[in-house]
Amino acid sequence: MEKKVSEQIDSLRELLNQYSYEYHVLDKPSVPDAEYDRLLQELIQLEESHPELVTADSPTQRVGAEPLKGFRKVDHRIPMLSLANAFNEQDLRDFDRRVRQTAGDAVTYVCELKIDGLAVSLSYEDGRFVLGATRGDGTTGEDITSNLKTVRSIPLKLKETVDLEVRGEAFMPKRSFEALNKVREAKVEEPFANPRNAAAGSLRQLNPKIAAERNLDIFLYGVGELAGDTIESHSDALDKIQALGLKTNPEWRACGSIDDVIAYIENWTEKRPDLSYEIDGIVIKVDGLSQQEKLGFTAKSPRWAIAYKFPAEEVVTTLEGIEVSIGRTGVITPTAMLTPVSVAGTTVKRASLHNEDLIRDKDLRIGDSVVIKKAGDIIPEVVNVLTERRTGDEEPFHMPTHCPECDSELIRIEGEVALRCINPKCPAQIREGLIHFVSRNAMNIDGLGEKVITQLFQNKLIEDVADLYTLKHDDLIQMERMGEKSVNNLLEAIDVSKQNSLERLLFGLGIRYVGSKAAKTLAQAFKTMDELTQASEEDLLAVSEIGDKMADSIHTYFQNQEVLELIEELKEYGLNMAYLGPVPTEGAADSPFKDKTVVLTGKMEKLARDEAKEEIERLGGKVTGSVSKKTDIVVAGEDAGSKLEKAQKLGIEIWDEGRFIDALDR
Repeated sequence: MEKKVSEQIDSLRELLNQYSYEYHVLDKPSVPDAEYDRLLQELIQLEESHPELVTADSPTQRVGAEPLKGFRKVDHRIPMLSLANAFNEQDLRDFDRRVRQTAGDAVTYVCELKIDGLAVSLSYEDGRFVLGATRGDGTTGEDITSNLKTVRSIPLKLKETVDLEVRGEAFMPKRSFEALNKVREAKVEEPFANPRNAAAGSLRQLNPKIAAERNLDIFLYGVGELAGDTIESHSDALDKIQALGLKTNPEWRACGSIDDVIAYIENWTEKRPDLSYEIDGIVIKVDGLSQQEKLGFTAKSPRWAIAYKFPAEEVVTTLEGIEVSIGRTGVITPTAMLTPVSVAGTTVKRASLHNEDLIRDKDLRIGDSVVIKKAGDIIPEVVNVLTERRTGDEEPFHMPTHCPECDSELIRIEGEVALRCINPKCPAQIREGLIHFVSRNAMNIDGLGEKVITQLFQNKLIEDVADLYTLKHDDLIQMERMGEKSVNNLLEAIDVSKQNSLERLLFGLGIRYVGSKAAKTLAQAFKTMDELTQASEEDLLAVSEIGDKMADSIHTYFQNQEVLELIEELKEYGLNMAYLGPVPTEGAADSPFKDKTVVLTGKMEKLARDEAKEEIERLGGKVTGSVSKKTDIVVAGEDAGSKLEKAQKLGIEIWDEGRFIDALDR
């Protein structure tokens, strides 16, 4: 009897796997959905009656496992490198020239659509799916096996019993994305910005049942490792993984020349909107694996592949209005309110107009037809006005003369284009200042986002940054969407922030002209808040990188009695007022970095960039991001680029990593 049931279960699994493959991979279902559901239900009942016969590759295991406590880290056996980018035809021809110089003229390419999703790796042992991981930093990713099992186009069992590691792009089809956002909007939840974010968010859910509901898909595009098989080309690899039952994108093409590659790109640039999923470019790879091996890698990317990125998509919509908002420094920023339109996979309703001069230069009027795009495929911006479409009903826009929040008169400081509200009690500036204070680069208080700060401010639970440290459990538990766990986590994060180093507090206070880098420079120079508040303008100017405007701003800020009272209040609440970062060691006086300005460029093998920077600062040096005549040393790692070239032109001393490490060990 047991044997008969086992055989029945095996038969059902095989049949269901075949039907699933036909539906999700081949897009050619051979049976109605009702028949698949009937057979699946039959299998579920058999497995419930015989739980000892349940296996990890059964179709019943796709519904989602129990929620996870977190994602464990996974080291990729072969790094998942990113690709270098090409933005125009000349970039592509330069790539082709470099390839042929090394690999010879007998080169063919494979072109593939660059899917806009989340890069993942899948590992199979004896043909069974055992591990799925995110790309992460390329070397280490996260184990998301439970979530990837819910993607029905990923076979839990291959057609051959092979050991395989394969790479691909998990994505959310446009139809699934639209359905998901309708559900979220019905629940009054924030809709996802684009299918890429939705896919990434779904696969990083700790509850796999959520991922199971979101109808994700995948295309596999490359083999990491395949035991016991010899593949001679990338096109062979695509054929092989498809033969194993894995889903590849059918639109890939072999191209005999760079002209063929360019023709393929032109074709898909035009046809891109017709696809049922989002793409953001075309990937071009040298087909021959022996040629790939000859071309090799840089520290970040293979020399045998490149990603062509599509130009920013431009669309036409209507300028319905212009709203103004007040930032933490009092600057008035106008924002275009647009008829919603899809741009590069995202619904765009707003675009920053920066200042009054931009509105005047573009001659923007309410009711205009305007061309918009996403700068860098991220930030919406108005490109120009289609003046030929004007009907005469469009209305010119006039910037307000008074602050929309506090009604104070707006001023324009000489030499600046921005209008400002200079009322220090302006509610908008206080609220924005609070949001800045808790932000990642400032006090980094987890759980205190813009919405929570706004709620606290509107409910008069906080009026300045010191009030954050007086919040109590009873204040927070009454707020919308704040449960017991959220409240306790938030109070703990506020308490932890008291131990931050001085530079975070300085940046958080929002002193004009003082960014995160200048804040650290000040903290290193003066060591304590008391020393800084008592510093004269001359003391400030003596610090490298502190100029006249910044020194005047800092000195004026600390002359304000309200500021000094705020700092005393923060001290009483237990906030650290000292610099806790690396300081020059006793041996710094004899260090080759003492009082030297150092630039780090390229990739180093033995030290991460942040570690190298800390070591230099510990030994009395200063690290900057750009090469100039004031630079003393440039440390050039592998694949150093324009900074190295500039240093050579300026005759600046250049060190390789070996000499740098030796200097640290002195």
